[in-house]
Amino acid sequence: MNNEANLHLAAEAHQSENKLFGFWIYLMSDLIIFAVLFATFATMATSFAGGPGPKQLFNLPYLFIETMFLLISSWTYGLSMINLQNQKKNAVLSLLAVTFLLGLGFVVMEVTEFHQLILDGNGPDRSSFLSSFFTLVGTHGLHVSFGLLWMAVLMVQVATKGLTAGVRSRLMRLSLFWHFLDVIWVGVFTFVYLLGMV
Repeated sequence: MNNEANLHLAAEAHQSENKLFGFWIYLMSDLIIFAVLFATFATMATSFAGGPGPKQLFNLPYLFIETMFLLISSWTYGLSMINLQNQKKNAVLSLLAVTFLLGLGFVVMEVTEFHQLILDGNGPDRSSFLSSFFTLVGTHGLHVSFGLLWMAVLMVQVATKGLTAGVRSRLMRLSLFWHFLDVIWVGVFTFVYLLGMV
């Protein structure tokens, strides 16, 4: 009986490692997509077609708050992972909820920014610069939105199933995804917004 239990645990651990390895491959393919989008933006960053550029369009204090939402959400997710290791289900759920709200705040601010730009006649069809901007920043926003959906599903699983091996494994993969999006956003904020304002 003990032997069978050990074999089952070993098989479960092996399966979890395979899923984690597969997820790393997915992240690397996603990194290639973002690299192409960054390269495209770099080639079109000064193609304004007589329209406004970053200095006229972007509000740095607003963007700083938006950025802080995502950076702090990465920190709170990290805290939830610490509590996951300590088997503290309620703390994991609470920190995931805070992370979710911060991520949602980020998405709402990004959608508001896009909406205002389009209302002002500065949509993706206005210039090559804006087309590449909307594509790069919008792709990141879609990833964050997907991450929020995934997080909501995992919160339900933690609440109903507890911190099982499967749930733990999925939380770890979401952790990689969430921190990856945080790193990409630092690149977006620096390369698209800050350098554009210089």
